[in-house]
Amino acid sequence: MNAPVRTTDLSGTLSIPIEGMTCASCVGRVEKALKAVPGVADAVVNLATERASITTSVPVDHAKLIGAVEKAGYTVPASFSAPAATSREVAIEGMTCASCVGRVEKALKAVPGVTNAVVNLATEKATVQGTADAAAIVAAIENAGYEAKVIAAAAGSHQAETEDRAERKEAERRELTRDFTIAAVLTAPVFILEMGAHLIPGAHHLMATTIGMQNSWYLQFVLTTLVLFVPGIRFYDKGLPALWRLAPDMNSLVAVGSLAAYGYSLVATFAPGFLPAETVNVYFEAAAVIVTLILLGRLLEARAKGRTSEAIRRLVGLQAKTAHVRRDGKTVELPIDAVASGDIVEIRPGERVPVDGEVVEGESYVDESMITGEPIPVSKKSGSPVVAGTVNQKGAFAIRATAVGGNTVLSQIIRMVEDAQGSKLPIQALVDKVTMWFVPAVFAVAALTFAAWLHFGPPPALTFALVNAVAVLIIACPCAMGLATPTSIMVGTGRGAELGVLFRKGEALQLLKDANVVAVDKTGTLTEGKPALTDLELAAGFERTDVLGLVAAVEAKSEHPIARAIVDAAAAENIARPVLSDFESVTGFGVRAVVDGRPVEVGADRYMVELGHDVAAFSGIAERLGNEGKSPLYAAIDGRLAAIIAVADPIKETTPAAIRALHDLGLKIAMITGDNARTAKAIAARLGIDEVVAEVLPDGKVTAVRRLKAAHGKVAFVGDGINDAPALAEADVGLAIGTGTDIAIEAADVVLMSGSLQGVPNAIALSKATIGNIRQNLFWAFAYNTALIPVAAGLLYPAYGILLSPVFAAGAMALSSVFVLGNALRLKTFAVPR
Repeated sequence: MNAPVRTTDLSGTLSIPIEGMTCASCVGRVEKALKAVPGVADAVVNLATERASITTSVPVDHAKLIGAVEKAGYTVPASFSAPAATSREVAIEGMTCASCVGRVEKALKAVPGVTNAVVNLATEKATVQGTADAAAIVAAIENAGYEAKVIAAAAGSHQAETEDRAERKEAERRELTRDFTIAAVLTAPVFILEMGAHLIPGAHHLMATTIGMQNSWYLQFVLTTLVLFVPGIRFYDKGLPALWRLAPDMNSLVAVGSLAAYGYSLVATFAPGFLPAETVNVYFEAAAVIVTLILLGRLLEARAKGRTSEAIRRLVGLQAKTAHVRRDGKTVELPIDAVASGDIVEIRPGERVPVDGEVVEGESYVDESMITGEPIPVSKKSGSPVVAGTVNQKGAFAIRATAVGGNTVLSQIIRMVEDAQGSKLPIQALVDKVTMWFVPAVFAVAALTFAAWLHFGPPPALTFALVNAVAVLIIACPCAMGLATPTSIMVGTGRGAELGVLFRKGEALQLLKDANVVAVDKTGTLTEGKPALTDLELAAGFERTDVLGLVAAVEAKSEHPIARAIVDAAAAENIARPVLSDFESVTGFGVRAVVDGRPVEVGADRYMVELGHDVAAFSGIAERLGNEGKSPLYAAIDGRLAAIIAVADPIKETTPAAIRALHDLGLKIAMITGDNARTAKAIAARLGIDEVVAEVLPDGKVTAVRRLKAAHGKVAFVGDGINDAPALAEADVGLAIGTGTDIAIEAADVVLMSGSLQGVPNAIALSKATIGNIRQNLFWAFAYNTALIPVAAGLLYPAYGILLSPVFAAGAMALSSVFVLGNALRLKTFAVPR
């Protein structure tokens, strides 16, 4: 009776199993009950199969459908659940401008079961969410006039997908190169025959007395026909059907513009009697040059587009193809897909680590710069984690595989970068609204231009009307608008990945630049995240090695984190621990023992006073340690005060420079920590942090973030622990230190793989650079079209006698896209603030 139901709102068709029906009247009752649910267009119940096939006209909650069945007196099996919503990626071919993006999105959102669809012109992909099947999605895209293919979501498919896309793009570049070459070779004589007669003195007379003007027009007709319908056929194959569907795109503009010039020239050449005598002229060169120049623009665009996706290709290229795996007592070379979690994998000098794992034998240094952005190789020994794609240096070691295939850190990075590159920023919303109406508006302006020149223009009015209408159609192609945002996102997020800054959500790229306050957790973010021996000051007559060895021997009996830090410090300095006896813990004071026959006491100042030692000799050092938020310990050896010791969570070496860089960006910095107020304020004073919120629980961090937002505006929060996840989610932008927990990383919008706070100013500076780049692109695309459409329409002709030739319009249009792409590629050289 109580079937577990996924309460998603989905439109389309749904088949529901029904139990308890016995006759035709049961069928009628169930059908009537289902049709009464708002949004159900039809319901057909089959008694033999005991299923209801339901068609909905609007999204309907599946729980309501099942409730209607149960209310009618029948049941839905408990095993039934509504289809789970999925996210599919679809590769799309044939999109050329922003209006194409709008049309594909509109077509996809109309598919029953699709809840959202985002199309990216630069990556030539659509991300489709909902329950619609792949066939319906592909059919919708094809009906809109484009080619589509659903991308496999299997783990480890990145490489195949990237290689497949690279092959397609290379084939497209080869095809464009061939077509442009053919068009250029055929267009050159047309241009010389027509324009030479106007530009070169005596050329017109020479042509008239040799081949004759009519023969010249015949030759231009043949060559232009070849240009338009061989290399230029692509514009008509796509543009004219789009026009018939009343959904014109860039191809439609080119097709109509070039065909108008070509058709007019055909009439002038073969049936001049249909035209007024003063208007008989040919514009074959305009039609041919338009097609040739736009093919050149497409070729340059394809080459530049290829460079925008280099970051993904480089990341995919970091994946090893094979691994040396120990199987049945032998080491065998296996394809990377054959490695299983738990396998022992050998890593030889100079090799890439093939899978994530943990070192079980051997030692080496590993270059992890592709993950962290940090250039210094990291020491690896038994127990150290290693990450797929990193490069072993000169040593050799073996690892136990802990993550393989799509579960490796590298695969997750690739997915994050792809998701960010395919996302749509809030700034894109305006572009989408404009471009959906832009092409139809251009046709309207072109028609108005033609009518105005035909009615008001000087003779030959028909010629002026045609030339200016064609110029308007050609100059207005919105390619640059469609590329302005996604290309900058692609290059910016790719550059971020190279610097160890991963944008999990594209929106963070826009929001981060508006942050006024950066709130940071202390432990693991500003500091190393574990206690370490920070100070060991000796009394006269004592040696560091001797004192540290004796104290470590005593503290080895304790499990307290401070004791553990002292023991680890001695081990790091290779100091042997002497033999210990008679260990005793003195509650509230410290510990004592006899080590190699020597009495050793370690504890607070009150313990030393009780033992009769005067700690005044260390009073200056104790005051300094207290100001730094550290609690000093003292050690007495052989009945004499020997040393003052401090253990603390040390500040990361990169933290002070990162704080300075954030201040240089004009940001306020707040520290939110669960640590005690004295320690927090001491660290804040050392680092120049503006505001401190201490001794707070996880929900207190959320409250603190809300208070900062109310006081200062946009807040970016940086953290690394499970207890930081709520604050990361509450902040306008959450940044997780990549060395932190999976929960913190999942709650964040940006992941800093280096584990260094320096990633924060890097991310903010990159956000500002990328959004600035997008604004430059959008300004160019919009201002360019806004300024040049009136010029192409002939607005300057009455006052200045200036007209824009369709040939120059084609060249300018092609260059606009190349400019936008070139500007986006400048982000590849983005340098982090110093």
